[in-house]
Amino acid sequence: MKSDIQNREDIETLVHTFYGQVRQHPRLGPIFNGIITNWPEHLERLCDFWEMILFQSGPGKNKFNPMKAHKMVDQQVGNTIDQVHFGNWLELWFSTLDQLFEGKVAHHAKEHARNMAGILFMRIYESRSEDRPSD
Repeated sequence: MKSDIQNREDIETLVHTFYGQVRQHPRLGPIFNGIITNWPEHLERLCDFWEMILFQSGPGKNKFNPMKAHKMVDQQVGNTIDQVHFGNWLELWFSTLDQLFEGKVAHHAKEHARNMAGILFMRIYESRSEDRPSD
């Protein structure tokens, strides 16, 4: 039986394993590798984010704006991020969680990611129409 996510070390294992797979993914890899210039710093920031989400603690508390970051990425890749990208991301996130952990916190990590993906995609899509000049 696998254990649940219990601490920062577990989050680091999850985040580093997951993004190792993202970087190799045929659709996600080119986007992430093309945008992120400092992987160690980015991974640290993502660990802070997930520690905040899963344990309501850590250095990430009140310092993230994922919406702004993802809108900027979409603009940098020519507004080409689509539902398939989010689906690929979620599939990898769920499979990484299932590979490493089980329990309430792991389930919460899945649910939060699923909710976040839906909201991020809708807001990105909406922002594209806001960015277009009106006729």
